[in-house]
Amino acid sequence: MATTETGSATNTPARTAAPPGYRWRWLGLAVVLCAEVMDLLDSTITTIAAPGIAHRLGGGTTFMQWLGAAYTLAFALGLITGGRLGDLYGRRRMYLLGAIGFTAASVACGLSTGPAMLIACRAAQGAFGAILIPQGLGLLKDMFGPKDQAKAFGAFGPVMGLSAVGGPILAGVLLGANLFGTDWRSIFLINLPIGLAGIVGAVLFLPSVRPTRGQRLDPVGMLLVGSGLVALLYPLVQGRELGWPWWSFALLALGAALLAVFAAHQVRRSRAGRDPLVLPALFRRRSFTGGLVLGIVFFTAVMGVTLSFALYLQLGLGYSPLRASLTSAPNALGIVVGSIVGGAVAGRLGRRILHLGVLVIAAGLAALTALLTLVGAGDLAWWHFAPALLVLGFGLGTVFAPLFTFVLGDVSGDHVGAGAGLLNAVQQVATATGTAVIGSLFFGLAGPHPDAADWTAALRTTMPVAIVLLAVTFALVYLLPHHASEPAEQ
Repeated sequence: MATTETGSATNTPARTAAPPGYRWRWLGLAVVLCAEVMDLLDSTITTIAAPGIAHRLGGGTTFMQWLGAAYTLAFALGLITGGRLGDLYGRRRMYLLGAIGFTAASVACGLSTGPAMLIACRAAQGAFGAILIPQGLGLLKDMFGPKDQAKAFGAFGPVMGLSAVGGPILAGVLLGANLFGTDWRSIFLINLPIGLAGIVGAVLFLPSVRPTRGQRLDPVGMLLVGSGLVALLYPLVQGRELGWPWWSFALLALGAALLAVFAAHQVRRSRAGRDPLVLPALFRRRSFTGGLVLGIVFFTAVMGVTLSFALYLQLGLGYSPLRASLTSAPNALGIVVGSIVGGAVAGRLGRRILHLGVLVIAAGLAALTALLTLVGAGDLAWWHFAPALLVLGFGLGTVFAPLFTFVLGDVSGDHVGAGAGLLNAVQQVATATGTAVIGSLFFGLAGPHPDAADWTAALRTTMPVAIVLLAVTFALVYLLPHHASEPAEQ
């Protein structure tokens, strides 16, 4: 079993990290990616399976919405706390806790006997995922020296792309196969072998790296940030479906207020010499603060337009969810290739690789816009989309691969877990924002009784909005250091 013992206590928080040449680092990377696969599969896999699950368990449209929303809300609620737990009590230990809990919750999902039980188990999946996922970035920093970190982070892009697109495809295959008569339950039970592989791999190959002095959690901070994120995310996830009632905007305002109180609480706690949940000094690092703002704008644009395109294929062109997923496969292929290229050249190009990636994404969206303008909805075939989606995916891959390295590159080991949790939480908020804002625009432009031409016009008008957000992203890249290994300006 691979372990790295901690050193003696000191007066300052420090970590005894695995050496840059940690012998199991590449196998450890595979273990970290195993967790990413489970999370991405389970955040997307119910998209295609929800109608069948509702039919068999007796749930309605609200139940179908909550199959995804329960996971998303619980995941976002615990991300920052989950990352901090790894900083305080050891990342391998928290990885194991998260992986065991996530696997058990997945099995419970597969054995659910009614809608309420399944929604509760989905929430449990999200909660344990919030403990599991933030450990990955910290573990990579523990296992890899600066020279190999870019290569390790570069592996995330292909895995993210394949898992995000592969989730609905895998759901379609499993539902069609009806393995051992499990029907829809197999989409959750598939996590059992994946989770067991991750658990065994964590015991064998992840380093045990712990802080050299005891630190304490911040329960008040946990309550404030969790409540604030839920207050923000709930109306963003459910607002469009409910017609944006007045209380949805009140909740958004409450969420922003709670996060402001959380920030003030962290400053007071830090000045008093107590351990904050998120170190306020992180926000004085231009790379970290700029990266959070960049992440909000970038993921709002990307996730909003991705959802709109997936809905267009099904609502506008009449594709089945499985056919829509297969049509989007060139996007996943582009992400894989772009991640490999981005990881290989990021060290030489520095932040210019992010500029290049954003420009390529914009070019892909512009190509889709031109296609929708020049070819009528009735004449569109799946292969018409392939070139533009390939370009779009390539751009996404070149941004995904190095982005986290730039944002978290100079965050100290004792706070990288909380930083990673915060970055993941920002990504969740941005995803929900893109879904709410760009998704609402897409549906609003389509009109009350749209036909294929109306859906096409709506998507064609929505694309430029995402391109404008990408232009803002391009400008925000200048807030990041020229190279990920440079100390950020204070």
